[in-house]
Parts: sequence; structure tokens; C-alpha cells
Amino acid sequence: MVRPYENYVDYLNNTICIPSVQPYIAIDMFAGCGGLSLGFEAAGIKTIGYEMVADCCETYRKNLNSECHQAKITIETEFPKVDLIIGGPPCQPFSRRGKQTGKNDERNGFPAFIEAVRKVQPAIWVCENVKGLPEQNKEYFQNIIEEFIALGYIVEYRVFQLVKYDVPQNRERLVIVGHRGGFQFPEPNEYKVTAGEALGHLTTEIPENAAFLTPAMDEYIAKYEAASKCKNPRDLHLDRPARTLTCRNLAGATSDMHRIKLPDGRRRRITVREAARLQSFPDWFEFSGTEESQFTQIGNAVPPMFAFKLATKIKEYLDNIKGQEVDV
Repeated sequence: MVRPYENYVDYLNNTICIPSVQPYIAIDMFAGCGGLSLGFEAAGIKTIGYEMVADCCETYRKNLNSECHQAKITIETEFPKVDLIIGGPPCQPFSRRGKQTGKNDERNGFPAFIEAVRKVQPAIWVCENVKGLPEQNKEYFQNIIEEFIALGYIVEYRVFQLVKYDVPQNRERLVIVGHRGGFQFPEPNEYKVTAGEALGHLTTEIPENAAFLTPAMDEYIAKYEAASKCKNPRDLHLDRPARTLTCRNLAGATSDMHRIKLPDGRRRRITVREAARLQSFPDWFEFSGTEESQFTQIGNAVPPMFAFKLATKIKEYLDNIKGQEVDV
């Protein structure tokens, strides 16, 4: 498949932009800084965010020019009638790095998401989560699916390798969709975007706020990689997609942190803007809060480019429904 761009950064900035006409409205639950919403807005779907973290809400409002209600979402939360519901219920209860307390974890957002679907009865809904949910929590996952089916939806789910959807990163996420029939998931690309394509000239520059690794950190990392039998150094390889970005390897100075090795041998942590590009945020998107907060927002976000690809198929589905109503 031929790449649809000559310069990935230009392609990203020109594709992930908000059109003036947005015929549909979505609720974004657990919206974070708005990565999922941004992709949907770029596809022509207006969003209303619901998120409890203040910095995330500020980032959302600043960039999307949309409402973002700062609130803890529960089964009691009331929502307006809209065309669709999107969102990513907190995944810590099901994450491999977490304690995997699942349905018993108070951070489990699925009950609230299911209740929102029950109340609003949208034409279609989309939920994204960690890829391991169906296997690691089989019984609970099946219960979730059955509850959605009981609400009258056809429920389909798939694990996506986001690197096949113009995201320069080896990230995998589970997507669950509930519809009334006729929805099609987006098709994958046959090519992959590399970290070098995404970062461009940024990799050859030293930013004013560059955070270089100290000799002690280099030594610690070397011991870590030797002990873990790491075949390839965890430095950013520009000729391939990046490793998965997470809060841990962005916001913290850990042995697993994302870093760039310079020609002179020094290594520096990647910047907020570099992390944002690897997560497929356009350059015009600005994050609020401290640097640590910004890294956390990026690590938690749904890559907007993947969200855009998914939202394009959602919009096609909604257009078909509207067309059928006109014909009748």
C-alpha cells in the first residue's frame, strides 16, 4: 500500500484538524486530555467530555473548544441525549502492571459506561481498553458483553495494532463497539510509520529544556538491560516504530524511559512535543499543567490518528442511518 503522505508531520497536522461542520454529537466518558475526542472531532463528530482530572479538562477545553465537565463519573451521572457514546473506562483494574482486581476495583469504569448506554440509548457506542481484558478477565468480560447485548446492541470487539493505523508506535488496544447492524471496522495499512518519520528534525536538535541522562543513570540502565537479557537497547530506534508510550516510561526517570541517543553518545529523555508526536497528536495541540502532568496525559491518551480512522467508520455508519431515515 502506498503511503498517503510524503512528510508524516505535515500529514498529521493537516489530517487531525477540526472541521467547521460536525453533524453528530458524542459523549466522551473518562475523556482524559481528549485524544479520542480529537480524532472523532477531526472526522466531523462534536464531543462533550467528562473527566475528573483538572489538567486534562483544561487541555481538552483549550484544544477542542468543547465542553469538558470535571466530575467523577458514576452510575448516577446524568448525560444529554446524543448520537453516540465513546470512552475508555479506567484500565488500571485490568492492566498487566496493576493488581488486576478487575470488577472489584473502585476504579472500574464499566458499570458507569454500561449505565450511560442504558440511559442514553445511542445509535452506536465505542469503548477502548487494555488488550488483555478478554483473556485475563474472561468471566467478567463476558458479563460485560452480555449486558450490552441485553440493551439491544450487536457487540463486536477487536484488538488493534495501532502501528497499522498511522501511529508511529507499537501500541495495542482493545476496541468494543455496539451497533444495530452494518458497522465495519477500519482496515489496517500495509506499512508502518517510524519514530524517525514522526520526530523529523527534532531528533537532531537539543531543546533548551533537554534532560540528559547522568553517568549513574547510564550505568543503572546498562545493568538493567543486562539482567533482563535485553537484545536491543531501549533507546529510541528511528528506523522503526517506537515502543509503547505509557505514563511510567514518560513521566518517570526509570530504566525503561523513552530516550534518544545523540551522535556524541549522550542520551536525553524525549520532550513533551516528541512524546506527543509519537502518540500522533498534531503540533498545534497544547497540554496544560506541569511537565509530569503533560507526560501523564500523553501516556494515558488514545492516539488521535487511530481515533480518527475509527471515527471515520463510525461517521459512515451514522450517515447510513440518516440516509435510511430520509428514504423512509
